[in-house]
Amino acid sequence: MRIFFATDIHGSEVCWRKFLNAGAFHKADVLVMGGDMTGKAMVPIVDRGGRWELTLQDQGHVLASVDELKAMQKRILDRGYYPIVLTPDELAAWEADPSLVDARFKAEMMANVEHWMALADERLAGTSIRCVVSPANDDIFELDPIIDAAERVELGEQNTIALDGFAMVSTGYANPTPWNTYRELPEEDLRKRIDDLVRDVPDPRRAIFNFHAPPYGSNLDGAPKLNPDMTYVAGGRAVVPVGSHAVRDAIVEYAPVLSLHGHIHEGRGAVKIGRTLAVNPGSTYEDGVLQAAIVDLDAKKGEVKQYLLING
Repeated sequence: MRIFFATDIHGSEVCWRKFLNAGAFHKADVLVMGGDMTGKAMVPIVDRGGRWELTLQDQGHVLASVDELKAMQKRILDRGYYPIVLTPDELAAWEADPSLVDARFKAEMMANVEHWMALADERLAGTSIRCVVSPANDDIFELDPIIDAAERVELGEQNTIALDGFAMVSTGYANPTPWNTYRELPEEDLRKRIDDLVRDVPDPRRAIFNFHAPPYGSNLDGAPKLNPDMTYVAGGRAVVPVGSHAVRDAIVEYAPVLSLHGHIHEGRGAVKIGRTLAVNPGSTYEDGVLQAAIVDLDAKKGEVKQYLLING
């Protein structure tokens, strides 16, 4: 069985399309998206009547035609942001009432995931490729029923999914972060959530953990150290482990054959923790590059045959 695993694409349209296409291209049996699917920001595009103005990455742009507008919208979507065309009056209303911004942002995230699920149903129709998607800490809870409703996509979160003699268990919850995101739990509560999942697995040694948070101190969880004001220590060159103790302890205790992680974009790599291969493919979604892991599993022996980290 071949698994193609990617994560943390944060709204990038081009990365999602690459993910769906990867099944046939890499002859994968199962596609797994490890969460943090949604974008981090909206980009207002102000309609000035025949021209459109916006700021992207601190650079102002003036678009003089509909073709230029469409090209910019695609560029924004591929970077993982949501392009929103507004009139000057609508922009003024946004600036006066932040609740309007919040409501629109949530609506855009939900609409985008609905679009992605429809695209998955279309691209995977008529194939035997399975697709598991598990929202993570940056993803709102309203996404779960949207994913669950897709015909060709299986919701990973808090489910046990049988895969050719293995059992995949997934959770996108992470240990606490400085950003207080949607799905975070204290370590003891995260461990309980993991234990509840593994309880349904017939043989934990044939389990595949799909846990968004990487194990603490595994070299898959190194992130820039932050000052109290959220600025980088030493310009981001000081790196500290920020993964989950609960995840690491569960790996050590249950010894699953494979453990898939994300969350820390800089934590690209693969390590052995006991008999378990733990993988974080990393993320460079803003560049339109899909980082992923391809893992081949031997169902008869219950072990990893080989793995490869790729960029595409």
